[in-house]
Amino acid sequence: MILIFKNVFSTLCFLYALCFSLAHAARFVITNNCPYTVWAGAVPGGGMRLNPRGGIWNLDVSAGTKGARIWPRTGCSFDGAGRGRCQTGDCGGLLRCQAYGVPPNTLAEYALNQFNNLDFFDISLVDGFNVPMEFSPTSNGCTRGIRCTADINGQCPNELKAPGGCNNPCTVFKTDQYCCNSGSCGPTNYSRFFKTRCPDAYSYPKDDQTSTFTCNGGTNYKVTFCP
Repeated sequence: MILIFKNVFSTLCFLYALCFSLAHAARFVITNNCPYTVWAGAVPGGGMRLNPRGGIWNLDVSAGTKGARIWPRTGCSFDGAGRGRCQTGDCGGLLRCQAYGVPPNTLAEYALNQFNNLDFFDISLVDGFNVPMEFSPTSNGCTRGIRCTADINGQCPNELKAPGGCNNPCTVFKTDQYCCNSGSCGPTNYSRFFKTRCPDAYSYPKDDQTSTFTCNGGTNYKVTFCP
């Protein structure tokens, strides 16, 4: 009888924990408004092909998730097993990403239910740029969204140009000045190029003060390519 009670109690605890986790999960509605196909990548989450002008992926992410990102991939081709390659944002040749994408790619980064139960989110150009993006809250009374919609690919400095995108200077030059490996770097002419065109986005690794945004935990979000 005691064993049965323990089993029932354990089951109830598991179901409660599961319901609590689902209740506090965040939903990310990822939409492709571009006139071309975009293959969204997400860690956690995997990846999905989004058709032009309206392809949608609803992604539910557990409370407490951190170090997460969503990004657009372009110029992709995959076989029936989900293996192939992308021109930008490739994640090891997989349709369903298990690791971050290769620069250049525009990033939507976030951490859920962190300090003071706040979500932290940003758009980052630290890995370069490939597709215009909006990253905005859609619930919980949080209204401050962020966008990066400039023609960065068309205006990209020659030395940063890459097929399908615009590289960050760290990828090209691999020096501490641009990569911030020592943690003491500052703005550069290249970071100012990105910051002038997308003031709300990270332009170099230490660009925290003007580029990180918060909402209360439990907020849902949308990530839109070519908003």
